[in-house]
Amino acid sequence: MSARKIRIATAAYDVSYFTGWSDYAAKLGAWVSRASDNGADLLVFPEYASMELVSLFDRDIRQSLAQQLEALQELAPRYMELHAVLAREHGVYIVAGSFPLAVADHRYHNRAGLFSPDGAHAWQDKIQMTRFENEQWLIAGGSTLNVFHTRLGTLAINICYDAEFPLFARQQVVAGADLIVVPSCTDTQAGFERVRIGCRARALENQVYVAQSSLVGNAAWSPAVDVNVGAAGVYAPVDRGFPPDGIIEHGTMNVPQWTYATLDLDQLRHVRATGQVFNYSDWDGQLGVDIASVEL
Repeated sequence: MSARKIRIATAAYDVSYFTGWSDYAAKLGAWVSRASDNGADLLVFPEYASMELVSLFDRDIRQSLAQQLEALQELAPRYMELHAVLAREHGVYIVAGSFPLAVADHRYHNRAGLFSPDGAHAWQDKIQMTRFENEQWLIAGGSTLNVFHTRLGTLAINICYDAEFPLFARQQVVAGADLIVVPSCTDTQAGFERVRIGCRARALENQVYVAQSSLVGNAAWSPAVDVNVGAAGVYAPVDRGFPPDGIIEHGTMNVPQWTYATLDLDQLRHVRATGQVFNYSDWDGQLGVDIASVEL
């Protein structure tokens, strides 16, 4: 049976420079430990948090978008195993920072792994690529949207840009998701606001919880994540029983930190049945409306 409440920790996670794997493992372990000590059941790291591992390579690789993707594949098994170990040790679910994983010759998917306390592992690939991913990094979009049935409830993942497209989230909510987590990586205030607005809109449209994590900090040594702007936030339906602006919690811009919230899943069902509006169920009426072209 799933829990009726979820204690979530969503990260504004800073990019670091490492001289060895042990430094990275210690940093990630400290982040997980802090959230676990604060009672979190589910931890959400941001999009491309894995890219700080490029600091472990020499300068020529760091400065080449193609070479860094290829070199990162050697670290993928250790990256996955570290998250799996930390999830088991602390008894938490972890959405790992997304990793550009090789899926075919010279093709990569932007993949966010979900690790459970009992050792299970699943993932969501980003569907809609940004211009940078398409035109410069040559990362390909995935083709499948997932929902994850966990002991905490049913959740889904929209990676950054995916949160700006309503039909992705809608399909996941129809399939049962009560929470959508949005790992993000944005290099401008405008980019961050686009994703945040998308998160708040998806919460309103579907009467669902949405939690955003953000990569923050600068990394002059990385052409991929050199500048990172954002904050973590947790959003809800804009209706009775929830904050009037739909913002449950919001972290401080560009400050590395966890943002915590306790989410009541029964409250979602209540507002879907008795709310001031019925955004969740009124979608069906949208699909049958005719469109007319009118000349004046």
